[in-house]
Amino acid sequence: MSSNSRSRNFAFTIAGLGVALLIAVFLSPFASSDPDGLDRVAQDLKFEDKAVEDAPARQLPFAGIFDEYSLKGVPEAVATPIAGLFGTLAAFGLAWGIGKIAVRGSDSSSLENELPYSDDSDTQRH
Repeated sequence: MSSNSRSRNFAFTIAGLGVALLIAVFLSPFASSDPDGLDRVAQDLKFEDKAVEDAPARQLPFAGIFDEYSLKGVPEAVATPIAGLFGTLAAFGLAWGIGKIAVRGSDSSSLENELPYSDDSDTQRH
């Protein structure tokens, strides 16, 4: 890949991350306070009270930091934007890492499957 192509890809990635961060930080406070799809179905079908209180997700190391879609211990006005910032960076980091692993794996497998280059045109025709 050429240097120019890499720099364009990097600029596009950084611009996309910037837009995602702007949306996460500045638009997340305007998100609806109505329950999301699963919570709404649980309320409509009256099984929201049957939720397991000691859910496995509550045992994760970062469960004490976040409360639903906001950050604990931070003023309410900035709790949701900060949680959006962290969530966006975490999702980007995971996607970036998985992409790097996938590209590295595909590069090594494509090199193994390539045929050696030959200048002899007669052997290529037969």
